[in-house]
Amino acid sequence: MSHSLHGGVFPTGLATGIGSVPFTDAAAAAELVLRVHPHLPAIPQMAVPAEGVVAQWANALPEVTIAPDGSLIVDPDRVGEPLDVRFTMESHAGILGFLDAAALSAAPIPRVKAQVVGPLTLGTALLRAGLGPAVAFERALETVEMWLGALEDLLATRLRGARPLIFLDEPALVLWTRDEAPIEREDAIDLLSSALAASSVETGIHVCGDGDVRLAFEAGPMVLGLPVSTRLVDHVGTLVRHIDADGWIAWGAVPTDRPIGESPEPLWRELVATWCELTRRGCEPLRLRSQAIITPACGLANHGVSQAERSLRLAAEMAERVAAQRAAARLTAGA
Repeated sequence: MSHSLHGGVFPTGLATGIGSVPFTDAAAAAELVLRVHPHLPAIPQMAVPAEGVVAQWANALPEVTIAPDGSLIVDPDRVGEPLDVRFTMESHAGILGFLDAAALSAAPIPRVKAQVVGPLTLGTALLRAGLGPAVAFERALETVEMWLGALEDLLATRLRGARPLIFLDEPALVLWTRDEAPIEREDAIDLLSSALAASSVETGIHVCGDGDVRLAFEAGPMVLGLPVSTRLVDHVGTLVRHIDADGWIAWGAVPTDRPIGESPEPLWRELVATWCELTRRGCEPLRLRSQAIITPACGLANHGVSQAERSLRLAAEMAERVAAQRAAARLTAGA
């Protein structure tokens, strides 16, 4: 666990996005994220099959063909051939369009959030496409490590001065809570840890739905991305250890699986209620707020454009409240 995040790398009160947005026009997607989340814009994934959470990155594997619907077709005879890691308009229009827009931005971009598929999710997809477990997860790790290096190089070249935060997107973590795990738990932790260690920038893991929070924590990310729900109370021990080790939490405080209104008030009450319960069970309240980023719970590809913008805007409004509450708490404490 890195200790570099606490006290300076991120200011309190940041908001960012998670996953995809409902755009096929990369310029329009970039305009939205830069406008709504100027301090930590999330590089968008387009709502097209080629930029799906797995397909966008699996296309580097010579043994994989991406079907029109984004599913994987595997040729086992080509396993072991060199990876072809390239950013193309076909698979990475969201990234390339964002970088083009950022280059024209009048304001400097201090930080940027990006994401790459995690090795557990990619390995599970390769396994389901027909590869054996050992080969599937070995190739997945190799692929993720190479993409992380390539993405860091791209951002360093095109976004000079911006500090990246790169998430591993791991929807497959739900398999470890449902007795459907494709590999042993310790092997999964080692795989995730190895992928995180391949990065030289701040890293996070996005845990979707009821994914295994403890497994993600034990891999050692700097940021845990967690949807806000009552189930988080069951993980209070893990959250205490993460926060006390100077880890941050990206709170998925804007639901993406149900309608939301125009006001942040009910969502804010839900987040604060969660924090109060976690505090009652041992979390340090100032750290909960000081080491917090606010996001939608998951990606927004299935939303309309106006709904997606509202979700991102509500995250930004809630992040402002986090900053204000943290400042007030420090004043009260005489800091």
